[in-house]
Amino acid sequence: QVQLAESGGGLVQAGGSLRLSCAASGSIFRLNTMGWYRQAQGKQRELVATITTGGSTNYADSVKARFTISRDNAKNTVYLQMNSLKPEDTAVYYCRFVGRYDYWGQGTQVTVSS
Repeated sequence: QVQLAESGGGLVQAGGSLRLSCAASGSIFRLNTMGWYRQAQGKQRELVATITTGGSTNYADSVKARFTISRDNAKNTVYLQMNSLKPEDTAVYYCRFVGRYDYWGQGTQVTVSS
């Protein structure tokens, strides 16, 4: 079992920044991919960004050049630095850990006011 602890969501004005963190604990498979997904009200969950143990990243086109994903392998923690936030970034952001199995966090609300 892997447990995911997310933090860093909140309310911010458009143009502002937030940093999300997700710490994984438990039976950590050495090779894994961690990432962030989001789900806006009335919409399907979508990819935001992912990063592998080796540091390879993947971003949704809508967040490229504004969001940066990074990780600390020693801490099994993934970060999402979100800059130039827009109202359309408002959503519940979920951390995902894919190793031997697939795990999701509880989600953290990000609200961007115009």
